[in-house]
Amino acid sequence: MGDNLCIFNFKNMTEARIKKLENVLNKRQVTLGVVLENVHDPHNISAVMRTCDAVGIQDMFILNTYIPPYKKWGFKSSSSASKWMSIHSFEDREKCMAVLKNKYENILAACLIPGAASLYDLDLSKSMALVFGNEKDGVSEEMKALVNGFFKIPQVGIIESLNISVACAVTLYEAFRQRDAQKMYDFPQMQNSQKKLLRENWGLPFQAQ
Repeated sequence: MGDNLCIFNFKNMTEARIKKLENVLNKRQVTLGVVLENVHDPHNISAVMRTCDAVGIQDMFILNTYIPPYKKWGFKSSSSASKWMSIHSFEDREKCMAVLKNKYENILAACLIPGAASLYDLDLSKSMALVFGNEKDGVSEEMKALVNGFFKIPQVGIIESLNISVACAVTLYEAFRQRDAQKMYDFPQMQNSQKKLLRENWGLPFQAQ
C-alpha cells in the first residue's frame, strides 16, 4: 500500500486562497470514497480524480493487481486535483478491501449484471465506497465476490457501457445531488486529526483547537 500526500508550503498564500482551501476542507465527504480497479489509462484515473475533488471526495483508492503502479497521472486531465486528494495505492486486493471495510459501511461495485440496482435507487448519503473496474473487463470476478452489492447506470442506447471516467462522474454527481439535498456539505465531517494533517499538507496556517 502506498499513500500519496503532497505537501505544500505557501508562505505568500493570500487571505482569499486560505479562505477557499478552508471552505473546501470543511466540505470534504469522508463517508464517500472511490475505488478504481486495474484501470489502464492514467488519463482516465486523472479525470476521475478531478470529479472526486469537484464533489468533495478526499480519499481515492487505486488497486493494481496485474499492471505496474502508476508513478504519475495525466496532469491536464486531473487539472492538478491529485495534489489536493489522498490517493491510496494497493497491489493486493484483500489488503485494499480490509481498509475499505474498516472505513466504509458498504462497498458497491458498478456492474452490468442482472439484479444490479439502478444508480437512482441508491441512498448515496450513506457511508460507502464505490468500485469501478477497468476499461475492457469492468470489475473483476474476485472483486465481485468481496463487495456488498452492485449498481448500474440506466441507459437506453445501443452501447451498453460508458467510459470509466464518465460513469464515475455520473455516479458522483448523483451522490452530490443527494448529499447536497440533505445539507451534508453544510457541516464539516472530517475528524480533527485528519483535518490537521491535511491543513499541514495544504500549507494552511496553524489553527488552534
